[in-house]
Amino acid sequence: MDSVRSDRPGSARRVPLALKILIAGGFGAGKTTLVGAVSEIRPLQTEEVLTDAGLGTDDLAGVEEKNTTTVAMDFGRISINEDLQVYLFGTPGQDRFWFLWDELAFGALGAVVLADTRRLADCFPSVDYFERRGTPFVVAVNCFEGAQQFSTDAVRSALDLDPDVPVILCDARSRQSGKGVLVRLVEHVAARRGVPAPAN
Repeated sequence: MDSVRSDRPGSARRVPLALKILIAGGFGAGKTTLVGAVSEIRPLQTEEVLTDAGLGTDDLAGVEEKNTTTVAMDFGRISINEDLQVYLFGTPGQDRFWFLWDELAFGALGAVVLADTRRLADCFPSVDYFERRGTPFVVAVNCFEGAQQFSTDAVRSALDLDPDVPVILCDARSRQSGKGVLVRLVEHVAARRGVPAPAN
């Protein structure tokens, strides 16, 4: 016998719990790629082609073969189960779009700061922002092909992170790797709040 969900009057219809996670980091660190890799829906992207005006404004040193930029946000969704959904908001990487950050950060459970070791200084503003707001975050080092690899301890030291901030190596193109980063963030938030992390 098939079972169906009843929406008869009087039946309690559950509204799923929504968790909001920010994906931040410097220009070209892989934020749009990570959101696209883990989202179960086709992600909303606000990518625009870089213009000559933008080339004069944005610091693109060391960013190879990137001709688009996020001008508002990226958005993706992951359904954990019927009662829990995770919404991903990728932030724009350039300073000129930072006025959007406070709106995007409102109500966020925590954040992932994507780091590119070729331009590690680019993620300092994101780290500073979340430290000032008291927002829990993890640093995910996106391991680009051909880039020199560094240990998580070396990255932690270079970014002068607190000892409890997790640093993870990842591949932003890989769904499994991206999910691992998100799981680590949820575990970190749970530990900070002194509650058990949800079983995955």
